[in-house]
Amino acid sequence: MTTFVDRVELHVAAGNGGHGCASVHREKFKPLGGPDGGNGGRGGDVILTVDQSVTTLLEYHHSPHRKATNGKPGEGGNRSGKDGQDLVLPVPDGTVVLDRQGNVLADLVGHGTSFVAAQGGRGGLGNAALASARRKAPGFALLGVPGDTGDIVLELKTVADVALVGYPSAGKSSLISVLSAAKPKIADYPFTTLVPNLGVVTAGETVYTIADVPGLIPGASQGKGLGLEFLRHVERCSVLVHVLDTATLESDRDPVSDLDIIEEELTQYGGLGDRPRIVVLNKIDVPDGKDLAEMVRPDLESRGYRVFEVSAVAHTGLKELSFALADLVGRARAARPREEATRIVIRPKAVDDAGFTVVREEDGLFRVRGEKPERWVRQTDFSNDEAVGYLADRLNRLGVEEELMKAGARSGDGVAIGPEDNAVVFDWEPTVMAGAEMLGRRGEDHRFEAPRPAVQRRRDRQAERDELEKEYDDFEPF
Repeated sequence: MTTFVDRVELHVAAGNGGHGCASVHREKFKPLGGPDGGNGGRGGDVILTVDQSVTTLLEYHHSPHRKATNGKPGEGGNRSGKDGQDLVLPVPDGTVVLDRQGNVLADLVGHGTSFVAAQGGRGGLGNAALASARRKAPGFALLGVPGDTGDIVLELKTVADVALVGYPSAGKSSLISVLSAAKPKIADYPFTTLVPNLGVVTAGETVYTIADVPGLIPGASQGKGLGLEFLRHVERCSVLVHVLDTATLESDRDPVSDLDIIEEELTQYGGLGDRPRIVVLNKIDVPDGKDLAEMVRPDLESRGYRVFEVSAVAHTGLKELSFALADLVGRARAARPREEATRIVIRPKAVDDAGFTVVREEDGLFRVRGEKPERWVRQTDFSNDEAVGYLADRLNRLGVEEELMKAGARSGDGVAIGPEDNAVVFDWEPTVMAGAEMLGRRGEDHRFEAPRPAVQRRRDRQAERDELEKEYDDFEPF
């Protein structure tokens, strides 16, 4: 059964904003009390937060679909809808967030570090918030904005100071078990270690973490064995320790060639050339291993490596090794640039930035792109003429009609607002006048010449009643 997962694809969906409410205050003896529709609630966010108690992405491997709650719609009596609850997803320290194209979105290191993976939708305004001196009783409300949705990739890169690398069965798991309190699986067959193991080592006043990376073989950087899956866990380590087996039973292997092969794989993976190295000749408790270690040590030292002869079984040479690693870790920590306080960067909007663009496409369609126009379209109830008229007013005030005219648009041309896969397309008619002075009954706009059937029937009945009253007034008795 899988107990460790260091890469998952997560499908996240933030909550949708609640719709605004269109309502009129009603109270006995107080007709036409004014609009009192409340605003819709904000949709919940999906937030990734580093939690030190979490060490694997296994939970998201089994349940990759995560969704925050929606905001509640507004109600009459100026009651706003409840905001959706944020969905906080705990992730291990060292989690990297990427999009499906491999672009890094966030690198989450340090307890409490968070990243908003999907932002909740904005709640729609109720008609009470839309009321103004010119539009005293709006007969519409704005719809809530849908929350962000998408796919992200989570990759775990172990946060450790020292990484033990080497061939399978070189003794890395045994070494970390005696240097720290870690209890990895130990056996006499290759690829015993299938997941990275972490241990905490104390050497004097220095406390550092050490990682046992699953065994590497030739071709690991190209995906052979387990190397490609776990080489990423070496990236954050400050010191690399080559654990070489001096008692191997394979006739075609020796410590020097093992070192050359592992170094070649690290070079092919890239980004690890500046890390200090230490060579550990393990299993010197075996007679042949002790002899082989004494033979290859001068060659390794001539290459510039610090060499330690140890035995994880007999606990030989461990103290010297732990203090040498503590010294290298201390130097690496001192050489790190000092973290500065987060600087607040203010980027004012450019004077000539209208916040939208108008592009004429090859088929003659004019496409409008921009955060405000696209959001306004999503918030509009197109079954309500007054709401559509309000949208036309907002676009006109933003300058969309002026830009369409500059781009060569004429009456009847097709205009699309939004991306190709989710756009609202309509035949453009230039607005002659815009504003609340053109509004008639609630929910209606005189700029729309084709009224709804129910409205037309009501007007016809009213005209018939007016005609009958006129005939009655003109009637003269004998």
